[in-house]
Amino acid sequence: MTTPRPETVAKLTPVLTKRWLSPDAWRIGTYEQLDGYAALRKALKAHPDDLIQLIKDSGLRGRGGAGFPTGLKWGFIPQGDGKPHYLVVNADEGEPGTCKDLPLMTHDPHALVEGVIIASYAIRANRAYIYIRGEAVHAARRLRNAVQEAYDKGYLGRNILRSGYDLELVVHSGAGAYICGEETALLDSLEGFRGQPRLRPPFPATHGLYASPTVVNNVGTIASVPPIVLGGADWWKSMGTEKSSGPMIYSLSGRIVNPGQYECSMGVTLRELLELAGGMQPGHNLRFWTPGGSSTPLLAAEHLDVPLDFEGVAAAGSILGTTATQIFSDQDCPVYATYRWLEFYHHESCGKCTPCREGNYWMVRVYRRILAGQGTHEDLDTLLDTCDNILGRSFCGLGDGATSSVTSSLKYFKQDYLDYIEGRTAPKLSEKTLVGAH
Repeated sequence: MTTPRPETVAKLTPVLTKRWLSPDAWRIGTYEQLDGYAALRKALKAHPDDLIQLIKDSGLRGRGGAGFPTGLKWGFIPQGDGKPHYLVVNADEGEPGTCKDLPLMTHDPHALVEGVIIASYAIRANRAYIYIRGEAVHAARRLRNAVQEAYDKGYLGRNILRSGYDLELVVHSGAGAYICGEETALLDSLEGFRGQPRLRPPFPATHGLYASPTVVNNVGTIASVPPIVLGGADWWKSMGTEKSSGPMIYSLSGRIVNPGQYECSMGVTLRELLELAGGMQPGHNLRFWTPGGSSTPLLAAEHLDVPLDFEGVAAAGSILGTTATQIFSDQDCPVYATYRWLEFYHHESCGKCTPCREGNYWMVRVYRRILAGQGTHEDLDTLLDTCDNILGRSFCGLGDGATSSVTSSLKYFKQDYLDYIEGRTAPKLSEKTLVGAH
């Protein structure tokens, strides 16, 4: 186990995580003692347009994967249109390796509730929804308790803090479909329909929930709003990089000594995160890793010093995504890891579009063949050709994400595939898995 250097420890910037270890951090009493709802009082004295401008000035970008500028998204909502406006929080965290929103809602749910109230006030919404993954039972309980506490204290409901502003907040548990993490599929599910992505345009900013103007933001994005209101745009921009401002929660898992959530200024490197996490497990050496979850292209050991911000990761050929940093060693197989991820995407595809529905189905079968020792060299061309027909041709990003590990593992670890095909590596799957695979 390595001891992190002081300069590496200085990279830790607890903002969203600062209350997590406080006793009863999820209760409103603890939250109020630690700056809780002070930002709301300040925000309600400001003009909604000034709040939108503040978020624009801060440079806050979406924490759900795409990294779209939050203030710009809020500004897309048409004002004076006579329609109801809605804020919807995407809490359907379900990507393999991703684990930053669930602990936030479990340990500090009032941070999200306060962020929801401020954001709703800014976009002139009087009704907001938090759509949480169905399996997240404990986090949902904590969240519903926090919402009730906020109602009891006058932070939600009619005439909030005697400001004349009204807001109703509903926590809705989904049925556990990964596709509902896509914002338009989430909206369909929230309306009571089957969760499937919508054709765009029109976009949610004008035709979202119930065909009305809607902002859909990630949990981490909305929870970042109260600290920005309290600290100001310049303070937020003092952390991170020029184009990727603020701190980010990096979820580290895999072959490391201390897995967990590490909140650091954006631009931290994997080398520094590994140092904070105690290094690789004894007997393991880094071989490959995901910078932002299973839907982001794999990176290799040579990318240890890539800045983990939106621009730095993109320059290295991947995506920052949900900052789910899954770490694999020289004792892990990139071919098998990719197969397991593909099984997930095949299972979670909603089936609405042909490229994703059929492409993932067949790629899973090709991988089974390779891992059972019956693959051919032509299978590698088939995989790349299938990815080419899925990428950019699917109805939503699920199809694109499914191709990421396939193309990147073939780019960096083609020899591992050849070793299975040419018999140098023993089969990992039995022939029983090949039933129906041909």
